[in-house]
Amino acid sequence: MARTEDSAFIKQIKVRAAQERKKIVLPESNDDRVLRAASWSMRDEIADIVLIGNKDEITARAKKLRIDVSDIEVVNPEEDSKFALYKEKLVELRSKKGMTAEKAEKILHEDFLTYGIMMVKMGDADGMVAGACHATADTLRPALQILRTAPGVEMVSGFFVMCVPDCEMGAKGTFVFGDCGLNQDPDSEQLAVIANSSAKSFKALVEAEPVVALLSHSTKGSAKHALVDKVTEGVRIAHEKYPELKLDGELQLDAAIVPEVGESKAPGSEVAGHANVLIFPNLDAGNIGYKLVQRLGKAEAYGPLLQGLARPVNDLSRGCSSHDVEGVIAITAVQAQIQ
Repeated sequence: MARTEDSAFIKQIKVRAAQERKKIVLPESNDDRVLRAASWSMRDEIADIVLIGNKDEITARAKKLRIDVSDIEVVNPEEDSKFALYKEKLVELRSKKGMTAEKAEKILHEDFLTYGIMMVKMGDADGMVAGACHATADTLRPALQILRTAPGVEMVSGFFVMCVPDCEMGAKGTFVFGDCGLNQDPDSEQLAVIANSSAKSFKALVEAEPVVALLSHSTKGSAKHALVDKVTEGVRIAHEKYPELKLDGELQLDAAIVPEVGESKAPGSEVAGHANVLIFPNLDAGNIGYKLVQRLGKAEAYGPLLQGLARPVNDLSRGCSSHDVEGVIAITAVQAQIQ
């Protein structure tokens, strides 16, 4: 299978990942796209990969795909010497929610995503990537229950790194879109938190100054509606809580990223026309927006990545390619380096 050419962003992420290799667990070993990405990641020395599953079945599947997984560690919950330790810890963490030893044993035998999260929790892996064949809720639920949020973080949110080819807008075509995968209808306070978290993610991954726009169907009062009010209040809160951020709103998309439109619709704004971090008012707008850019603009879309967890765990779109999975593995490895 031919590999897609990497964007400049993902090339740099892979270089950074290779400089300090981290162990990334992939629980969806039954997915061909994941197996290909695991093989590529090991071959390119992006990360040390751990697959969860039956080694004989994984080897047979890889043989059919004509890929080499011989140097990849495989953990089988049925045989893993650390199973009892994970079970004990899971009961300890979730006992107040009714977790018993019997329930924990059943979960860890049957739910490889939870098993992967326990590996991360116990320090046997540095991060996890899943979601190729699971809904976001299935990936996020055990992560929140077991890893929980990072110290000082108010909420977990999702974002995409979007790499648009032949584009001078954003950071030479690279943007962060938030929240496009998790919070359905954030209020004004939550929009401000998502903006701050997304700015931090942009700076950490893209290594450039974040310029944040809170998006709306209105620019600077051009429309009157409760939906606009939510965004403008989010801007006010963000300015108050995070005064160091270069942030503005409410802005329509064209006013946010096209310099001449921004100058016309929002004169005097240091953000308008130059945004590289786009904060959507709700999940409908965010999900539709990233897919439009991905499918019509031929952009690479990495995510939904999660920000605010104690350890890096990232989701995948179920429509992802092996190339997408490999990119998210590299991003997760870099996040693990930073944490």
